[in-house]
Amino acid sequence: MKYERVAITDEAIKIVEELKAKYGELIFHQSGGCCDGSAPMLFEKEDMYLDDSDILLGQLAGVNYYMNQDQFEYWKHTHLTVDVTEGRGSSFSLEIPLGVRFIIHSRILTEKENNVLNNL
Repeated sequence: MKYERVAITDEAIKIVEELKAKYGELIFHQSGGCCDGSAPMLFEKEDMYLDDSDILLGQLAGVNYYMNQDQFEYWKHTHLTVDVTEGRGSSFSLEIPLGVRFIIHSRILTEKENNVLNNL
């Protein structure tokens, strides 16, 4: 069985697809607490600088999802689901002008997920 750290709701996929059609290649990056807290932010691929400290957690709707390794230490025992809600966030994420913002629903990994995903 394949275990994943990140997932996305159907509603959030619709927003991602709309933004991919408008902007092309995108990336998600989980913010580290500024502005909207630890919110998933969507950027044009070339507008976000990634370095060796950014970890690829998975791919959602064809978009890579990254998190900084320091933040990952706090989140490594959780499964994250990207969703969307009405309201304007206070970030630079591409969905903001649409009157919506991405949010995270999290849950603790099951023992088996934790063992596999964290190589225990």
